[in-house]
Amino acid sequence: MNVLHRQTATLARSTGRELFWGLRGVSREVAGWRERAAAIPDEQLRADALSALDQKRGSIDGAALFWTLPKERNRDLLGVLVAYEVLADYLDCVNERGAGRGTANGRQLHLALVEALEASPPTRPTPPISDYYRYHSSGDDGGYARALVSTCRVGCERLPSYEAVKPFLMRAAEHSGVLGLNHEPDPLRREAVLREWADDQIPADSTHPADPADERWYERAAGSSAWVTVLAMLALAAKPGRAVDGGLHGVEVARTYDAYAQWVAPAGAMLDSFADILEDRSSGDHSYIAHYPSMDVATERIGELVRRSRSEARALPGGARHSVLLSSMIAFFLSKDAARSPELRASARELRRAGGPLVALLLPVLRLWRTAYGQRSA
Repeated sequence: MNVLHRQTATLARSTGRELFWGLRGVSREVAGWRERAAAIPDEQLRADALSALDQKRGSIDGAALFWTLPKERNRDLLGVLVAYEVLADYLDCVNERGAGRGTANGRQLHLALVEALEASPPTRPTPPISDYYRYHSSGDDGGYARALVSTCRVGCERLPSYEAVKPFLMRAAEHSGVLGLNHEPDPLRREAVLREWADDQIPADSTHPADPADERWYERAAGSSAWVTVLAMLALAAKPGRAVDGGLHGVEVARTYDAYAQWVAPAGAMLDSFADILEDRSSGDHSYIAHYPSMDVATERIGELVRRSRSEARALPGGARHSVLLSSMIAFFLSKDAARSPELRASARELRRAGGPLVALLLPVLRLWRTAYGQRSA
């Protein structure tokens, strides 16, 4: 069976799991968090929480797809994936609205993304939960953020290989600290703090040193802004803990982390930025893709990231499942209406080709999904 046939067969199995179990499970989880969000006392935080749930539904369904990486269904994994995505989307909304309060506020808010994964067995003390709103204008969220963090922790405790994956999981989560810097309103200061942050990450990923001229620091920052590596590590934590019968092996964890942190996450972040470039240009928001000298250069480089991501995904244990996830991610970003605008159409065509035949197959499906869920521009 050739690569495309294997991927198509895997897509069919993953689709079946999603249609019969996954989507209903996600809907139940989202309904529960929507009920909690609607009860938030502070009006603005309530609006942020509800807006994140409405406008980022695609991100939630995308995160839940990582439920299909393990061979066996695991409801605890699905719950953690949804809760973590809901938390990340909510914090992004709160941080963007409170950008004027500085990067200290953004960093403090996003501590939640690290602490949500700090699970511990009953025999150990429960890690503390920080005051995430310490620098914010209000913290009266009725326990919403704390509930999301606690739900993630409880779910992580129940994943059979959590302890084996935890070092890589926490490393990926700590990289998400860059999210606290993305909404700095002063463009010059924002670039300076992002560049400094990216430079600080080089020792941690020293197996892939940065370009000597450091021309692509923004790719490192963008990749860390996409918490897709966290989702991949959570999926591995749901696999059996023994290196037999398809169980988890330490080499698999390291290889998967490397593939996602170095290639898949930057590719996804840049595709996301590509799909949002017209909106960001109009609003004046920060755009990672705008750091490239031209759209032609950006298209060529993102195409390279996509092709390398495909190669790395195929080479992983369970490569067909990783490839389906990657193709779904690429198609999701390219299915946005903006990607078919006259200005972006040619570049989108090139990126679709870089994504391979499975992306072309998924694009019309995801466009229909966007229409059905009112997510065409989200």
